[in-house]
Amino acid sequence: MNPLLRVNNLRTVFFKGAVQAVNGVSFDVRRGETLAIVGESGSGKSITAMSLMRLIPSPPGEIIDGEVIFDGRDLLDLSDEEIRQIRGNEISMIFQEPMTSLNPVFTIGHQLAEPLKVHNKFKTKEEIHARCVELLKQVRISEPERRLKQYPHELSGGMRQRVMIAIGLACNPKLIIADEPTTALDVTVQAQILELLKDVTRQTGSSMILITHDLGVVARYADRINVMYAGRIIERGTAMEIFKNPRHPYTIGLMESMPRLDQPAGSRLKPIEGQPPNLMRLPPGCPFAPRCGFATDRCRQEIPPLEQLTEEHWKACWVDVDAKV
Repeated sequence: MNPLLRVNNLRTVFFKGAVQAVNGVSFDVRRGETLAIVGESGSGKSITAMSLMRLIPSPPGEIIDGEVIFDGRDLLDLSDEEIRQIRGNEISMIFQEPMTSLNPVFTIGHQLAEPLKVHNKFKTKEEIHARCVELLKQVRISEPERRLKQYPHELSGGMRQRVMIAIGLACNPKLIIADEPTTALDVTVQAQILELLKDVTRQTGSSMILITHDLGVVARYADRINVMYAGRIIERGTAMEIFKNPRHPYTIGLMESMPRLDQPAGSRLKPIEGQPPNLMRLPPGCPFAPRCGFATDRCRQEIPPLEQLTEEHWKACWVDVDAKV
């Protein structure tokens, strides 16, 4: 079966190529699956998502190469009007900070109804209202009739994020992109929001791209994982393979920097030394080499391509690192 989304050699730059934010990224998203994209801040996760939706501000940003094949159509070849018909309708995006994504001067009901009106999903006000009530119930918001009349500042952070999810689900999209959807929430609300996202994608059959830096989230909710560093995918595979047998030193470093229940009390975490590279002055060779304890002269001179290890497991590394974390 053809994947719902196939990305080939996507390249997004800023300031006329001075910053290579997304540098030759390729992956696919299968129908009904959750694909996680993980990495440190600045690794290119969010810019990849914005590129898929063609939301890169120009200037200074520009998509200079690649294909984004969604359901048989290359989104990069569509007109502005055609891509507007897909955004919020077939592909929706849930952003990480609902207080800045929701308009403070409009009610929740007004903002929830907007995608339904834009994409002509219902003909009458009564049908739109009924759908808005149904959506709030679907994301487990109590007293939906009252909430529709409220403004964003009258809701808690968790409720605002549920409203953002409801807006994303309004038109029954085939693909949901969730960009750090729980960043601003406390731990208990985070778990509720992630369970909700998993439940609604199961119920609707939608695919999801989950962008996060939290490997604990990935372990529980993702089917497959792309690990990004300095604008590139440096390891990808099923969640089971990545967690059971990570093969890139960066992925291993991410795993070792996580607190674990099977470690003795008082154990110190092992951080990844150094800082992510400046994308305006990338080092020659592998961008992770300056921070890597396994780096060789070849690593510092040549950029490693993604090579296949098993049917589902790929890595971009010259060194054969086989570590059970």
